Amino acid sequence: MSGHSKWHNIRIKKQKMDQVRGRLFSRLSREITVAAKEGGGNPEANLRLRAAIERARDAGMPNENIQRAIQRGTGEGGGAALEVVVYEGYGPGGVAVLVEALTDNRNRTASEIRAIFRDHQGRMSEVGSVAWMFDRKGSIVVDRAAADEDAVITAALEGGAEDVRTTEDSYEIVTAPEDLYRVKQALEARAIPVTAAEISMVPKSLVHLEGREAQQVLRLLEALEEHDDVQRAYANFDIPEEILQQVG
Repeated sequence: MSGHSKWHNIRIKKQKMDQVRGRLFSRLSREITVAAKEGGGNPEANLRLRAAIERARDAGMPNENIQRAIQRGTGEGGGAALEVVVYEGYGPGGVAVLVEALTDNRNRTASEIRAIFRDHQGRMSEVGSVAWMFDRKGSIVVDRAAADEDAVITAALEGGAEDVRTTEDSYEIVTAPEDLYRVKQALEARAIPVTAAEISMVPKSLVHLEGREAQQVLRLLEALEEHDDVQRAYANFDIPEEILQQVG
């Protein structure tokens, strides 16, 4: 899993760059709005909304921005109606790609996502063709330099984590979605700083790629995540770290 986990860490760094450019707040705000629209404005009863609020707070979004986003979702505020759309497809080398988007125009977004797949040697596929290859999980990242491995594993397992994976520069802790915050709190109770905590789509198995196909897949994901409507793009690849660093 090292190659896939490394890409996860590169994404976190890119999100911080997005924050500097002012893009991350916009995406987080839209995610909060849709979560509130789908499951109500109470984060204690709406797991997706709670996750979105946590991510927004971790990114430094002001509370008033968070409240406005919730109100838009519950109908108390104005703005265009947004809905969640999931696109499925394949990239070079047969890699499965899952794209989560928020849009106010399904036809426009579908056309543009299809074009991105086509321009990067991939193709969109029918609903259900790819989603079964992923599980929804909680994902917590801890900087390896910030904590002792035994302490991280102990705290994570005591909090109810399913697995702890060690990479070159981080620990990736996998949880059931409903256990994400309990595990996060267990880590923080032991003064272990958390770099990121989110609900993510984790691939059940991986496709190993190298060379040109590996670079093409990474550029496809970058192009998808640069689209204004795309919240996240997932893929079931395992790519050597040196290629991830070159492209990422």
